[in-house]
Amino acid sequence: MPPILTFSAAQARLLHLAAQGLLARPRAKARPETLLRAIVRMQLLQIDTIHVVARSPYLVLFSRVGAYPPEWLDALLAEGQVFECWAHEACFAPMADWALHHAHRAARAQHWAHRHARRMHAEHREGMDRLLAHVRERGPVRAADFGRADTAAGGWWGWKAEKRWLEAWFALGELMIARRERFQRVYDVRERVLAKARPDPTAQPAPSAAEARHAWILRSVQALGVTQARWIADYFRLGRRIADADLQPLLAEGALLPVEVRGWDAPGYVHAAQRERAERAAAGALRATRTALLSPFDPVVWDRERARAMFGFDYTLECYTPAPKRRYGYFVLPILHRGRLVGRLDAKAHRGEGVFEVRSLHLEEGVAVESGLAAALAATLRDCAAWHATPRVEVRRSEPRAFAALLRAALKDAVGAAPR
Repeated sequence: MPPILTFSAAQARLLHLAAQGLLARPRAKARPETLLRAIVRMQLLQIDTIHVVARSPYLVLFSRVGAYPPEWLDALLAEGQVFECWAHEACFAPMADWALHHAHRAARAQHWAHRHARRMHAEHREGMDRLLAHVRERGPVRAADFGRADTAAGGWWGWKAEKRWLEAWFALGELMIARRERFQRVYDVRERVLAKARPDPTAQPAPSAAEARHAWILRSVQALGVTQARWIADYFRLGRRIADADLQPLLAEGALLPVEVRGWDAPGYVHAAQRERAERAAAGALRATRTALLSPFDPVVWDRERARAMFGFDYTLECYTPAPKRRYGYFVLPILHRGRLVGRLDAKAHRGEGVFEVRSLHLEEGVAVESGLAAALAATLRDCAAWHATPRVEVRRSEPRAFAALLRAALKDAVGAAPR
C-alpha cells in the first residue's frame, strides 16, 4: 500500500511530540483531571524511585502539564483512577485499561518480573500463600509492616522475604497497589482494589489475548504519533519485534495509515484517528514552542534506538555506571527545545538548602550557543526549581563552556518571566 503522506524528519518529530503532549506549553493551570488526561494520552507512566530530583513519574507529568501538587498523582492511585502494573516496566496506567492489561498477562510471561515471581512461588509456596491469606483476611499491608528475620541481602535488591513475596504476588496479579504512603507501596488483594474503581474495570467482557495484542499495537502507534514497525513492540513490551508484514491486516482494515518519512530506512505508520494531525504535520502546520526537561524514563527517550533515529540523540542512563566511567552524570535529563533534543543536564535538588543544582550541562554537537536557547532554558529551570521548592538555581559548568555564563545571566533575567 503506497504512503498517503510524506513527512520530513522534522515534521515527524513534531507529530511525535504532539502525540506525547510536548509540542507547546500548557494553556491552563494543571488540575487533577489534567494529570489523568496526560497519562491516558501516553497510555503508560513509568515508575522509578531515584530521587535526586522529583521521581520520574512526577517529572514526566510536570514536563507536560506544568506545576502541580505531587499528591494529585498519589490521589489518582488511591481513588482507583489509575493502577500499577508491569507493562513497559513498572508503570501507572489508566484503570479503564485494566482488563486489557490483565488479558495480556500470559503474553508477558517471559518478562523478568513474572519469571522471578513464578520461581519465588515455586520455592516459597507455603510462606507466600500464608502471606496472601493474611492480606485477604486482615486488609492492606506495607512491606514495612513486617520485621526482618533474615540478615542475608540476597534476591531482589536485598529485600526481606515478605517484600519479595508481596512483589511476587503483585507480578502474579493476586495483589494490586491500593495506594502509596511516602511513595512506599501499600498492597491489597485484587478484588478489593478493583471494587473501588469507577467505572468498574471488570464490567465489560474480558478481551482475549489476541484482542489485547491488537489493541496494544494500535495504542502504541497512537501514543507515538508516527512510528516504524520495529519500534512498536517496545512501548508495551509485546515480545518479539513487529515487522511491516505484521501490520498489513491493520492497514487493510484502515486502522493504520502508511506514511513516508524522508531519511528513514523503513516505512512509517500513523493511527487513523490521528489523520488530521498528521496532515497538518505534513503541511508544516505544527509548531513546537515548548522547552522542557525530560525524565530519563520519559516515553520520548525510553527507546534508545528510536531516540537516535528520530532526534539524532544518543542517550544512555549512567546512574548504574561507576562514577569514574560516567560521561555526563548520575541522573541526566534530556533538554527538549522547540522540537529538538538539544542537550542534557545533570541536576540535583538540594531541598534542605533550597538549591536546584545544575552540576553539568552538555549541548549536542551543532547546537548554537545563543541567547534564545539560554533564555528559554533559564525560564524552564526556574519553573522546575520552584516546583521542587528549591528556588535558587546554581549552574556549575557546561560544554561548551561559554553557555554556562550565558545561562547564568539569563537566569537572573528569568525571575518573574512567563513559564515555557
